[in-house]
Amino acid sequence: MIGNLIAGISQETTPAPLVVDYLVVAGGGGGGNSSPSFGCGAGGGAGGLRSTVTATGGGGSLESALSLTASTSYGLTIGAGGASFTSGSNSIFSTITSTGGGRGGREQEGSQTGGSGGGGTFNANGSAGTANQGYAGGNGSFTSPNYPAAGGGGSGSVGGNTLNNTTGGLGGTGTSVSISGSSVTYAAGGGGSTYGGGTPGTGGSSIGGNGGNQSTLPQAGAENTGSGGGGMDLRTASTLSGNGGAGGSGIIILKYPNFYTATFSGGVTQSTTSSGGYKISSVTAAGVSDTVSWS
Repeated sequence: MIGNLIAGISQETTPAPLVVDYLVVAGGGGGGNSSPSFGCGAGGGAGGLRSTVTATGGGGSLESALSLTASTSYGLTIGAGGASFTSGSNSIFSTITSTGGGRGGREQEGSQTGGSGGGGTFNANGSAGTANQGYAGGNGSFTSPNYPAAGGGGSGSVGGNTLNNTTGGLGGTGTSVSISGSSVTYAAGGGGSTYGGGTPGTGGSSIGGNGGNQSTLPQAGAENTGSGGGGMDLRTASTLSGNGGAGGSGIIILKYPNFYTATFSGGVTQSTTSSGGYKISSVTAAGVSDTVSWS
């Protein structure tokens, strides 16, 4: 009887292993900017998306959860979205790095590779994404009357090519992940712009920034989704800004057994909820480096 009692106490006090599921999304790339000499700007690529739950970016296989050690500090950085014609920044959790989205291209300078690649413009192809994180940007064209630019790549699909010489490419779609307890879409590409009265491309999954035209400014990618910004159209005598839309900041979400409490060293913004025997910590505040430990 005493032996059974001791065994029961041991089972009750032995902690669950510290196995952490994660979603790590990098900052999205900024859309291509423009001027009379730069032409139409393309959509920015989404930040790389790596996940152990539901789906990961680039159509890859799910990542493996991390087996961590209590009372040990692990690095954590939320990637900022890129400004106009600037790639996004990486997001990092422990050994996991998601690559910032590639900037959208413009006439005299091409797009960049990234977690998802930026879109191309003026007969330039879009740039590549990173395997298991995101897709390439679409391909642009240099044809009248509207010289459209392509959409940036998303974590869920390739950015759209320009259409019918009048329509900017669509931003690549994002990826839906349910690590937070409900399905949320992250990391879509920005739409490409057009000249004059052409139709700009819309951002992917309603979170990538829409592209611009002569009467419409481009939009930024949604914050805390890692989505790309929309491209800026060709500026002539207009007084409107020539900047492409900024990329959205990234996010990190951690899911771990309810037995544990996560402690953040300071700097990031985070919120923690409980569901089904697990705690879920959503971490934002772009560009800030921090550490997290569990007790």
